[in-house]
Amino acid sequence: MTNLTLKLAENARSAGVKSVYGDPIDLDGVTVIPVALAYYGFGGGGEGGDQPEDNQAGGGGGGGLSIPLGAYVRDREGVRFHPNIVSLLAVAIPFVWVAGRSWARVIRALKK
Repeated sequence: MTNLTLKLAENARSAGVKSVYGDPIDLDGVTVIPVALAYYGFGGGGEGGDQPEDNQAGGGGGGGLSIPLGAYVRDREGVRFHPNIVSLLAVAIPFVWVAGRSWARVIRALKK
């Protein structure tokens, strides 16, 4: 289990920027660099006794998530960030709903 933990830690250390910024892509003089929000995690555990003949059990798991945020575009006009509208809406709609509900409750409480 220790070797697996060390291997995962080594891979996680080198994954940082590579998992957030994609490789630059050149298209007809325009360079596009994709950008994403990346999250990953791993865990493990085990149970065992002090003696080698004791039954030992263990387990582990991991997972990750990547959300495309947009892309940096470099052309003759300069460098700009183009957001992914679908991801922006997926984040903005729940945020606006929660903010609206919160403000409604605050206003209702202040009226009393």
